[in-house]
Amino acid sequence: MGKELRLVLLLMLLCQKGNAELQTFCPVRCQCFTPVQVLCAETWISYLPKNMSRQITEFILMTSSVAHLFPNTLEDSPQLTKLIFLNNVLTSIHSQAFTHLTNLQELEISGNPLLNHLYLGTFSKQGNLTKLLLNYNQVNELLPGMFDPLKNLETLQMKGNIISDLPEFIFLKLNKLLVLDLSQNKLTEVKRQTFAGLGKLETLKMNNNLISNLTSNTFNNISQLAELHLEGNKISELADSIFCMLTNLKVLNLRGNLLTSFSDKVFGFQLSNLMELNLKGNRLTQLYSLSRFTTLTDLTLSSNQLSYLPQTIFKNVTTLENIDLSENQLNSLPGTIFRDLFSIKTIHLNKNNLSKVEANLFEDQLLMQKVYLSDNQLETVPLGLLDPLIMQYTVRLHGNPWKCDCHLFYLHDWVLKNSQDIEMLDRVLCHGPSFFRGQTVASMDKDQLVCQVSEDEMPDMRNCILQASRNSVTIKCRVDVSSPITVKVLFEEEGGTVKEHILTNKSGPSNCSNVAIMESPNE
Repeated sequence: MGKELRLVLLLMLLCQKGNAELQTFCPVRCQCFTPVQVLCAETWISYLPKNMSRQITEFILMTSSVAHLFPNTLEDSPQLTKLIFLNNVLTSIHSQAFTHLTNLQELEISGNPLLNHLYLGTFSKQGNLTKLLLNYNQVNELLPGMFDPLKNLETLQMKGNIISDLPEFIFLKLNKLLVLDLSQNKLTEVKRQTFAGLGKLETLKMNNNLISNLTSNTFNNISQLAELHLEGNKISELADSIFCMLTNLKVLNLRGNLLTSFSDKVFGFQLSNLMELNLKGNRLTQLYSLSRFTTLTDLTLSSNQLSYLPQTIFKNVTTLENIDLSENQLNSLPGTIFRDLFSIKTIHLNKNNLSKVEANLFEDQLLMQKVYLSDNQLETVPLGLLDPLIMQYTVRLHGNPWKCDCHLFYLHDWVLKNSQDIEMLDRVLCHGPSFFRGQTVASMDKDQLVCQVSEDEMPDMRNCILQASRNSVTIKCRVDVSSPITVKVLFEEEGGTVKEHILTNKSGPSNCSNVAIMESPNE
């Protein structure tokens, strides 16, 4: 027997031995991927397994028929450090169900649509717990003191329940809490005392609740908060100085509320660390100044009702990298609104009512990577508008009624030169003149970009005669000086096809003709 064959057989024997060892400690109807991990995920499992190996430290129960956790349910497994109940049919948890699990560091009880109550004392022995997830149940009430034993808790999530009220001082003893998520509940009021004691809180989420008003006392005693998520609520008003205690706040998300105005006064005079501000999907009609947000890098104002922004709104906000003003009602922007914002990488102006932009709008944005001007009312852009784009960039121009005449020379040349950097180039279409409607700007020849001559610009045609004879049209014009002259005639057929005919008089200075004649058959 060769050496390689003996090695293969040895490995097979070791694998079989390992699998056999796994099976010796793995509970019936469950799967054990390692000696310390057990997964039970069968709908017909109606009770927790007994006599698990003392090696097991992580136990996961999913999609089972377990409906109740009884007293001392897991008393034979005090070594567990991670316990997860996910998408089961739990209807009740006895207050002593976890009494023996003093080593637990992570506990999740989520996705139980019939679980509506937690008893006082349920977590009384979990002093080592750092992560508690109670998401997407039907819990409707939190009892005072139920979280007091969790002195080492860092993450607490209770999103997707039907909690309508938070007891005063409910989080008082959670001195190490870093993340708090109360999103998608039914909260209508947040009291000042609710968050007392959360001195090191870094993240607070309350999105998709029904909060209608926040007072200046709501967030007292959580000055270390780094992220505050209030998205998806019904907040219509923010009191001045409401966030004045949040001196270390880095992220503020107020997306999807009912705010009609927003002022930097909500922070009082202490504002030095905010980096992300999201106000998308509110009802903002006006903004005056964000000049005190001097550390802001990301600003989202999309999906509001803004029709005007003052010239100095971003003054001193020199750290801005991303600005989203899309889906508003902006008709125009001051040419210097982005002045001195040298760090900007992304500007979203799409889906507004912009009919014109100033040539110097982007003059300071040499690092810009994304410019979205799509879905506005632009017929042309001024000379030099896009010249500051010198880095690797992406531009969107589609959805505008581009007028393909002589005023589009600059954009036409820029599009041809930078076609690989324009997204959806095939949707950048001429809207006028009518005989070019629907044609892509990139497919136009520059000679086709001509303007209609106004009466003031019309040359003296008194010496011109138009004659028609059978299938010919003759134009005779007498000119005052001898010079080359070009006559273009465009014929539009019934199907919309345009054919261009050109006649050029190339007579030299010594051999001039004072009559230019073009004859073309009628088509």
